[in-house]
Amino acid sequence: MAVVRIQEAASHRLDEIYCYTRDRWGIEKADCYVIGLFEAFDRIESRRITSRPVPAEFGVEGYVCRYERHFIYWRRLSNGDIGIVTILHERMHQIDRLREDFGL
Repeated sequence: MAVVRIQEAASHRLDEIYCYTRDRWGIEKADCYVIGLFEAFDRIESRRITSRPVPAEFGVEGYVCRYERHFIYWRRLSNGDIGIVTILHERMHQIDRLREDFGL
C-alpha cells in the first residue's frame, strides 16, 4: 500500500487554500474544503479517482486530477508512494506555476 506524501509546494498551497477559504467563506467551509482535498488524495492512492498524465507542453512528468475548483498534480515516487506535488486553482497560470512547484 502506497503512502501519500504532501510535498513542500503542495503544503504551502494547502495553507493558502485554507486561509483564502476561511477569510472568504468561514472556518466551517475551509475545514470542509481541505478535508475534501485530503479525501481526494486518498482516492488517488486507491485509484478511485480519474487522473490523466500532465500534458507534455507543461514539461513535467506526473499526473493531474480535479477536485472542485482545483487541480491536484501528483507523481509516483521512486519508492512507490504518491507525492502530491502541488494544488492549483483553475484560474492560475498552470504551466508557470507547475514548473516552479516541480522544481524546474
